[in-house]
Amino acid sequence: MPKLAAFPKAFMQALCKDGTMKVSEWIGLACQLDIDGLEWYAGFLEMDDERNWSLFRRQVEDQGKVIPMMCCSPDFTHPDEHFRREEIARQKRWIDMTAALGGTYCRVLSGQRRPGLSIEEGVQLAVSGIEACLPYAQQYGITLMIENHYKDDFWLYPEFAQKMEVFCMLVDKIQHPNFGVNYDPSNTYLAGEDPLELLSRISKRVVTMHASDRYLIEGTIADLRNEEMDAAGYAKRLKHGEIGKGLNDYDAIFTELKRVGFDGWISIEDGVDGMDQLERSVAFLRKKMGDFWE
Repeated sequence: MPKLAAFPKAFMQALCKDGTMKVSEWIGLACQLDIDGLEWYAGFLEMDDERNWSLFRRQVEDQGKVIPMMCCSPDFTHPDEHFRREEIARQKRWIDMTAALGGTYCRVLSGQRRPGLSIEEGVQLAVSGIEACLPYAQQYGITLMIENHYKDDFWLYPEFAQKMEVFCMLVDKIQHPNFGVNYDPSNTYLAGEDPLELLSRISKRVVTMHASDRYLIEGTIADLRNEEMDAAGYAKRLKHGEIGKGLNDYDAIFTELKRVGFDGWISIEDGVDGMDQLERSVAFLRKKMGDFWE
């Protein structure tokens, strides 16, 4: 039976940029939900102080929850070799952070899709960066999972491996027991592609999942595919929203995950319109998971 976690999507600016929310406040809110764990983000301001790592772990575990997953955003496709070496060092520190928090999954990404970067070079750089971190992760019993990502909240360019063909090419090149996929169906829409088609290609590699839903605020999917997204922040045409009310077909998604024996963590990316919304998303997923796995 998969387990359910939550991610503070609505509070990223407050937790990571302006400090108007403390991590302990998020812990207090999240631990009131019917979830098993809290997905962490390496960029929380208070995570700069390593003394907080064990403190936050205790705060979560004292409320009967765990921290299973670390969300972080290495940028391995930068043209400068020194920058890439620093990104490898940062990823290893995030692995340290994950282990200190008691987690077993730590996200990796390919990097940004900068102008002029060829697919062949980008794949090679991303694979090289990830493979440089895998032995270190293995020492701690941590699995690195790459997400079919759109764009980190604080990146300029979209994910290099945003498109399905590139993402699958990258995943296929890394065959390691401590490597897998964090599947996010909503991000596939931002690539102008079909989330179920992607899942059919990578389902056996999926170790964790981001449960989210997206809504078109205006226009059509065709408009989304045609618009230029090389700008800071997320595409304005799509909005995060309540799980089960948007574009994703969770019956089809869970049918395929159940078929391949998935029993990992499902982490909710929702709550952008308040904790009541997040509670409804938790309830939807609890029922849907029960329908498929109990």
